[in-house]
Amino acid sequence: MYFDDIPHNIPSPPASPLTLSQLNGLVREVIELSMPDDYWVVVELASVRESHGHCYMELVEKDDRTNTPVAQARACCWRNVWMRLEPKFTSATGQSLHAGLKVLLRLRANFHEAYGFSWVITDIDPSYTMGDMARRRQEILRLLREQGVIDMNKTLTVPSFALRIAVISSATAAGYGDFCNQLAANEYGFKFRTQLFPAVMQGEQVQDSVISALETINGQVDSFDVVVIIRGGGSTADLSGFDTLSLAENVANFPLPVITGIGHDRDQSVLDIVACVSQKTPTAVAAFLIDNLAATLERIDGCSRRLTQCVSRRVQQEHFAVQRLEQRLSSAIVLRVTRETNRLAQCSVRLSHAVSARLTCERNRITSAADRLPLLVSVALERERHRLAMLEQRVEGVNPVNILRRGYSVTMFEGKAVTDSALLSVGDEVTIMLASGKVGAVVK
Repeated sequence: MYFDDIPHNIPSPPASPLTLSQLNGLVREVIELSMPDDYWVVVELASVRESHGHCYMELVEKDDRTNTPVAQARACCWRNVWMRLEPKFTSATGQSLHAGLKVLLRLRANFHEAYGFSWVITDIDPSYTMGDMARRRQEILRLLREQGVIDMNKTLTVPSFALRIAVISSATAAGYGDFCNQLAANEYGFKFRTQLFPAVMQGEQVQDSVISALETINGQVDSFDVVVIIRGGGSTADLSGFDTLSLAENVANFPLPVITGIGHDRDQSVLDIVACVSQKTPTAVAAFLIDNLAATLERIDGCSRRLTQCVSRRVQQEHFAVQRLEQRLSSAIVLRVTRETNRLAQCSVRLSHAVSARLTCERNRITSAADRLPLLVSVALERERHRLAMLEQRVEGVNPVNILRRGYSVTMFEGKAVTDSALLSVGDEVTIMLASGKVGAVVK
């Protein structure tokens, strides 16, 4: 834009212009005249801080769909009012004012020349916050029911021998110390093993801190039997961190039974509702774990007593059975001995008769054989004489002397009979055996 293009009808400044404080004073007067009343307004707290007894807040309104801020403002509650409103709100709601909380504030417009515009808090209605908290808790419970997980952790059973305890708590909390001391000093002498997973147990960081501890425990889930979430100190303020959907989902889906002892009697938190077991205080959680193990011990003792009684009854029954068997066995032995004695007597009689009959039979056979023996011997002798005579005739037939008498001779050379002339050589001297005498000769 060039200088010639600038309009030339700009009004000239007044002879006596206002100062900024005068202008701000006019604004203050306008606001005081046009907005003289107090207004009840629903807001969400973006931040809350105290200084020198006063409380300063950042107020915000967010779009329900996108959750983005559509309006913002500053507010303050002066000390004389804050000292009255803060205890009233905390006592009624069970928690202090903090970021993220929806409240119903009574505001009065205030404009100061030096500090600008702000809203002054003149009253707080705790019933709205309680209703909003209740509505939010009911909405979370409704979502959990729709997902079907609200009772999922309750379906788990606390192990009979729950000795390995993963504890989520603040390391400096008095409730954590009371919990460990009560476990250690139990009257039964049970030896519990606890491992602390530190977490923030109050304020805005509760959800993220506890979820982080649960994730760490889940990485070593086989090392523990149950998870205990406890906080102590006796105060029930600022419990909204345990009424969140994300934390409730993590606990409901956790693979180990979760036991809570958050330490408040006013009502149950969402975390208490989804946990497997809910106790009021850390010491009540310790008592529950001790009682659980004591009940297991009692069941074992009961089983031991019943087993002893069963064994005793069985031994007595078997003793009576053995006695009855002994009586029956004694009677059976007597009966069997009598029966076998009679059988042996009968066998002895039959054997005596059989031996007598056999002896008579053998005597008759011997007598008959004795009568036949002379005749048999005579026949046998005659038969043998005839056989010897036949053998004698045969021997005489082959006698060499008889052969030589018929004109035959035997030529002997070196004491042996010659059967082949090829065995003799010219000049060999031989002996010729005759029926009567012998003759020497020389082979030519």
